[in-house]
Amino acid sequence: DGEAATTVSVVANPSHLEAVDPVLEGIVRAKQDRIDLKLEGYTVLPLLVHGDAAFAGQGVVAETLNLSQLRGYRTGGTIHVVVNNQVGFTTAPEYSRSSMYSTDVARMIQAPIFHVNGDDPEAVVRVARLAFEYRQAFNKDVVIDMVCYRRRGHNEGDDPSMTNPLMYKIIDTKRSVRKIYTEELIGRKDMTLAEAEELLRDYQQQLETVFKTTRDMSSGPSTRISRFREPEPEPTVETAIDAGLLKRIGEAHRTLPAGITPHRRVAQVLARRAKMAAEGNIDWGFSEIIAYGSLLAQGVTVRLSGQDSKRGTFVQRHAAVVDSVTGRDYFPIQQLAADGARLFVYDSLLSEFAAMGFEYGYSVENPDALVMWEAQFGDFANGAQSIVDEFVSSGEVKWGQLSSLVLLLPHSHEGQGPDHTSGRMERYLQLCAEDNIRVAVPTTPASHFHLLRQQALSPKKKPLVVFTPKSLLRHRLCVSAVEDFTTGTFQPVMPDAGIADPGAVRRVLLCTGKVYYDLLQARTERQITDTAIVRLEQLYPLPVDEVRTVLSSYPHAEDCAWVQEEPANQGAWTFIALNLLEHLEGVRLRRISRPSAAAPAVGSTKLHDAEQAALIEATLPRP
Repeated sequence: DGEAATTVSVVANPSHLEAVDPVLEGIVRAKQDRIDLKLEGYTVLPLLVHGDAAFAGQGVVAETLNLSQLRGYRTGGTIHVVVNNQVGFTTAPEYSRSSMYSTDVARMIQAPIFHVNGDDPEAVVRVARLAFEYRQAFNKDVVIDMVCYRRRGHNEGDDPSMTNPLMYKIIDTKRSVRKIYTEELIGRKDMTLAEAEELLRDYQQQLETVFKTTRDMSSGPSTRISRFREPEPEPTVETAIDAGLLKRIGEAHRTLPAGITPHRRVAQVLARRAKMAAEGNIDWGFSEIIAYGSLLAQGVTVRLSGQDSKRGTFVQRHAAVVDSVTGRDYFPIQQLAADGARLFVYDSLLSEFAAMGFEYGYSVENPDALVMWEAQFGDFANGAQSIVDEFVSSGEVKWGQLSSLVLLLPHSHEGQGPDHTSGRMERYLQLCAEDNIRVAVPTTPASHFHLLRQQALSPKKKPLVVFTPKSLLRHRLCVSAVEDFTTGTFQPVMPDAGIADPGAVRRVLLCTGKVYYDLLQARTERQITDTAIVRLEQLYPLPVDEVRTVLSSYPHAEDCAWVQEEPANQGAWTFIALNLLEHLEGVRLRRISRPSAAAPAVGSTKLHDAEQAALIEATLPRP
């Protein structure tokens, strides 16, 4: 009685070494944000257990250490326990690191590192207490390097003497920690031989009981989610907002508190937003802010992190107004927050792996918040591919772990070269199965607004991958009216509103993303009236019924083509060809795209322009 209980949670951990590190930190931060003691108390303790070779060799360890004192990621200090058994698979230490100690990477943040003999249990306990006291006193990371050995090599069936003969000649002669410590206790008269034997029998009995229990559970009826699941219907969610709330969001940008002096160009943006909220022509950047502000007003916490996310990579978001005199951040829409909702927008460290993993963990712990990670350019998410593969796409089927993380990946072909073009849409689509994630490419500010609100408010929690625009952020046609926000909802398929007579349509173009505007402008300039352009705003779950309904409205269409600006082996084509075509009875769907290519785009602007002109000409030849 009187002893405080401690709740211990274990994070689902794939075999990809150290990938779980930032995920755990994100879970802890979400718990601490809910408790909301701010800097007065970090009452949730992150404990990470590492292998020595992985701690030294996996780059995500350094990335995670770098999170430790950053405002958007700190968790009050992590205790790192390195089980230093000197066998990284079968690689000897001299082949697995260039440093003296496997823990030297922690010196980058000046973390205390305690080296302790694993054969001395009391010393290990003493160091553990010291590490905990350090963490509590200074709220910084601390490392325990427990120097020990692995008797059986990499696994029970391995014979490590094949590759480490000298080490294992020594290990084979060593007596176990249990025997050494038991003899020490008996020698000190802290325990009798009879008591030691009774403790050993009791321990072995407990192991046997647990083994039998787990065996019986595994042989019983399976409770695993079905391997092949049909997509669940998307719950109906009210995503439109009241015009009065939209106006309040606009006014929040006009009425800054005393002492906040925005940059001259930012002041112009704020004034335009107040005007847009009343008159329309709402652009992409403001549509996002409207989504966030309206969610805050409904009591939903919003968290966004990424490289330059406060301002926006393309100077489009301005979620924070930076005071020109003091450098202090001011968030206009924070004043709309209700029912304890909070707004977190952070410029992240220059990391993808750890940064995305952190936000995934945060979303797992706080599924009711809108949690987003933004890539500076979509292809930068390549650096976090392990997080996408091991957690985002498969966490639910492997562990029943739900996440509503949003990945914002700027994507489109505009002549910026191979490394600033593609969000690698094809990779995410290849991972789509069993209703595991949502993949969307909204083409209007209002569509993006409804999509984000649907993601936040839907009780069906799934990760969402959004391929966001670059040039469309300022495209004169890529704007939405006020009524597009006060009515309607997210449409997975957008029919062609510009066709006056559907019966006159002879050709239907299916597409997604920015290429729609290229096609629209070419059709207008060339005065082509027999071609409809249909947009797929959502690629997965594939909106088959909606596509079929739209195609049926063009009864005399003789030609149907999928048009994409990406090369044939990239983009959505392979996914569409494999998954949509089989549902379109009697429809022959041909592809119009750039030819297959090793790189996403060419490096020459002139060559890009020539390719784009050829693509448009092949799609909409001049009459």
